[in-house]
Amino acid sequence: MARLFSPRPPPSEDLFYETYYSLSQQYPLLLLLLVIVLVGLLALLAVAWASGRELASDPGFLSTMLCGLGGFSLLLGLASREQRLQRWTRPLSGLVWAALLALGHGFLFTGGVVSAWDQVSFFLFVIFTVYAMLPLGMRDAAAAGLVSSLSHLLVLGLYLGPQPDSQPALLPQLAANAVLFLCGNVAGAYHKALMERALRATFREALSSLHSRRRLDTEKKHQEHLLLSILPAYLAREMKAEIMARLQAGQGSRPESTNNFHSLYVKRHQGVSVLYADIVGFTRLASECSPKELVLMLNELFGKFDQIAKEHECMRIKILGDCYYCVSGLPLSLPDHAINCVRMGLDMCRAIRKLRAATGVDINMRVGVHSGSVLCGVIGLQKWQYDVWSHDVTLANHMEASGVPGRVHITGATLALLAGAYAVEDAAMEHGDPYLRELGEPTYLVIDPRAEEEDEKGTAGGLLSSLEGPKMRPSLLMTRYLESWGAAKPFAHLSHVESPVSTSTPLPEKALSSFSPHWSLDRSRTPRGLDDELDTGDAKFFQVIEQLNSQKQWKQSEDFNPLTLYFREKEMEKEYRLSALPAFKYYAACTFLVFFSNFIIQMLVTNRPPALTITYSITFLLFFLLLFVCFSEHLTKCVLKGPKLLHWLPTLSVLVATRPGLRVALGTATILLVFSMAVTSLVFLPAASNCPFWAPNVSSTASNLSWELPGSLPLISVPYSMHCCVLGFLSCSLFLHMSFELKLLLLLLWLAACCSLFLHSHAWLSDCLIARLYLGALDSRPGVLKEPKLMGAISFFIFFFTLLVLARQNEYYCRLDFLWKKKLRQEQEETETMENLTRLLLENVLPAHVAPQFIGQNRRNEDLYHQSYECVCVLFASVPDFKEFYSESSINHEGLECLRLLNEIIADFDELLSKPKFSGVEKIKTICSTYMAATGLNATSGQDAQQDAEQSCSHLGTMVEFAVALGSKLDVINKHSFNNFRLRVGLNHGPVVAGVIGAQKPQYDIWGNTVNVASRMESTGVLGKIQVTEETACALQSLGYTCYSRGIIKVKGKGQLCTYFLNTDLTRTGPPSATLG
Repeated sequence: MARLFSPRPPPSEDLFYETYYSLSQQYPLLLLLLVIVLVGLLALLAVAWASGRELASDPGFLSTMLCGLGGFSLLLGLASREQRLQRWTRPLSGLVWAALLALGHGFLFTGGVVSAWDQVSFFLFVIFTVYAMLPLGMRDAAAAGLVSSLSHLLVLGLYLGPQPDSQPALLPQLAANAVLFLCGNVAGAYHKALMERALRATFREALSSLHSRRRLDTEKKHQEHLLLSILPAYLAREMKAEIMARLQAGQGSRPESTNNFHSLYVKRHQGVSVLYADIVGFTRLASECSPKELVLMLNELFGKFDQIAKEHECMRIKILGDCYYCVSGLPLSLPDHAINCVRMGLDMCRAIRKLRAATGVDINMRVGVHSGSVLCGVIGLQKWQYDVWSHDVTLANHMEASGVPGRVHITGATLALLAGAYAVEDAAMEHGDPYLRELGEPTYLVIDPRAEEEDEKGTAGGLLSSLEGPKMRPSLLMTRYLESWGAAKPFAHLSHVESPVSTSTPLPEKALSSFSPHWSLDRSRTPRGLDDELDTGDAKFFQVIEQLNSQKQWKQSEDFNPLTLYFREKEMEKEYRLSALPAFKYYAACTFLVFFSNFIIQMLVTNRPPALTITYSITFLLFFLLLFVCFSEHLTKCVLKGPKLLHWLPTLSVLVATRPGLRVALGTATILLVFSMAVTSLVFLPAASNCPFWAPNVSSTASNLSWELPGSLPLISVPYSMHCCVLGFLSCSLFLHMSFELKLLLLLLWLAACCSLFLHSHAWLSDCLIARLYLGALDSRPGVLKEPKLMGAISFFIFFFTLLVLARQNEYYCRLDFLWKKKLRQEQEETETMENLTRLLLENVLPAHVAPQFIGQNRRNEDLYHQSYECVCVLFASVPDFKEFYSESSINHEGLECLRLLNEIIADFDELLSKPKFSGVEKIKTICSTYMAATGLNATSGQDAQQDAEQSCSHLGTMVEFAVALGSKLDVINKHSFNNFRLRVGLNHGPVVAGVIGAQKPQYDIWGNTVNVASRMESTGVLGKIQVTEETACALQSLGYTCYSRGIIKVKGKGQLCTYFLNTDLTRTGPPSATLG
């Protein structure tokens, strides 16, 4: 039985449950109880009048009835004032119980001779309803039930004890009454315990569901924010649908398309301006920085640039090392896009000038702007980055490269759109780059109108370097200054992802603090001002709680049919009816208690004929067999020690719990068994009307006449048979999960059987008992309260309707519990899907080993993510021929079809990353037709230094294999597209710094000399070859690869370098391999 009681929830939840939820659920039952009592009293008056009794001749009965009607009407009026419910419910419940108890004692002493069996059914009704229908705690209900039982026993014991022996034996009857009351208390407590458990479970599931909904909302916001940090809204919607399709089809897989192409998310936009900006002198400064300083410096700088971009309606596209480029006029067209970009460029230069003036660090900003049209969107399958492509983008890039530090370099197209907003001067093109010289168009430098004011102010504020001391490194000076800018940290919104749903969900603090015990939480009755005080989360909390209100069962619902309580969804109804019921064994055990109580009562009030004993012995055997079947699972150890033939028995318990048909059959058989045994004693009473006390010669002084019928049972067994029938009604209510329609059928069957027995076929037994009780009395007809068959019939009807109300309430609770469990599961699954979606999105921005740093509960958001590595292999692989292939004409939709082919190339490259042997390869980004990747980034910091060179650089072989695989993929694409693209690859390895920068669009990147040299290895390379540095060639040769010298070449920024080509005819010495190109 202990398992029926769930553990106590946290205090706040327990407080709210006790003060509102349990009361609100039992409030309709309290009203119905009062209605049933009032209807019962009216029925008594109607029966008394219909049976021809003079009500005026029995003033005690009449006054008791009128007082009862008046008192319970008053109580019903008080209980109907729902707004007082929270403050007065428990005192009102106590008052109802006291009124019922007083009414029962009033019934005892009105209407005729007082007998030991008088009003036992009514007191049993009081005891059971105290548990089942009054909103009292278990302790209060148990105390009330015990007091009710003892009051009946003590009052009758004290009243009938001193009387002469004309009454039948008092002690067996009091003992039978005690057994009845004990059974009523246990059945009521059992019913209350199960309902409390169901209510608490539903309440917790509702709160868990609320918590799950909040978490789901949080995940949706995080996912939306994350997606929008990568992509514009219009593109995010399309790509989100594809991610969901990938999740449904299986992680990492791609939904099948109707064609052979990958999805292309690229659109053309006209009337935009493109800004490229590069920090001059940053490469030298970065070489002096620690990893933390470098990442912080970049995040603060680009965070400031993002802020400027937002102010001037520009969208940052990408960060390439220390190069920053953005577009104005995307995704929505802006008439002043050119002015926006120029203003942004001037503000960027101004910010760098302030930085230089404050720190003395020799850096500057070079900006180029061009206006035209672009193709914008995302290509590839992994590491999505919103990008732009077109000849106009290329021109803007060259405008920056050929610009003047500290100035904004613009084309004639941009100047025309400025409409005289800024003064300009011709740019000197003697040292201009070949691309611009080939175009032959004039370019201009914008004159910053505020530059002269800043020059006049000079460095009046003083250099930070002079304050901090001359010995401080420039990088540290710059870091100190940049920290004052206060740029937001990347993924700050993901740092507080809540923990998984727990069973002890805390309630909203504001909801609890705003709750007062005398307020009803019905939103239509919420005190004025409370709505204003509650935030959205608390409002949802109250909405969820109101959905649990038991009064909702009588209203239209999306989930239930208000008449039958069937689920509107047929599948859900089927699932509910087929659901397992582990508690069935407890239902059977409690029903056995009712049966055992009936047995004891029959043994106490009858002379125990052998036939009755044999009948009960057979029934006991059947019950023990049923209980053994139900509890066989708990006897597994004992059974397994016995013969092997019995080893199948424990499975019976599982079958009963999981097979609905078997459960219904056993439950119905159990109830019918209790029904039949409740009236078994009547079988041993004569069916014919042969009462010796109706004889005319029976004297009133014949007090020594027996209470037994000749050759039969005592007459006092008749009222106790009625009481046993009442227990039979209770046995039907013990099967909480039995369907309402089946309970209704059984209760109707039992009501008809009982009324037929006691009002028709065996009604004479009641008359005979009355004749014996009122021997020789002038008025031998007692009041309606003292006539067993009438009072028994009224008790049957009262219990019938009471248990019918409880059966519907139980059905509603069981279905509500099932519904919320299902909702909770669905919301948890949806939350899990959203979490997976967020994780996929985050891993599409960050490497898999970095993503947990931003979504874990222990994320320290005050720290920027940065990591230094001693040995990382960096690859740059480009398709230089694509620049010549790309063209913009009406035939290829202004370059869109060219980008479709590039998307196929990059997507095929990305597909290689899903292969297990390339799991260590991390894609960094794509730059037009150049693919950048690295290996060795998933190693722990400092790990490389503790290992020898062979182990620490073993991943170089993986990168070589990946480069060869890229070439093979490109060959396949060439075959299908009838092209002759070739790959140019540069490799280098060494130390790098990795980090995440940018709050507006967080981006994972790697920096260092290793990256710069790898890029130069590609740009100075040869088509179809893999070019490496001398150090990388030595490392690859130690791994079994063959390299041959290219010779000394000039590398921009590095001077003269000796480089090598990797022999790709044989990837390793021995086994042949595909060639690169």
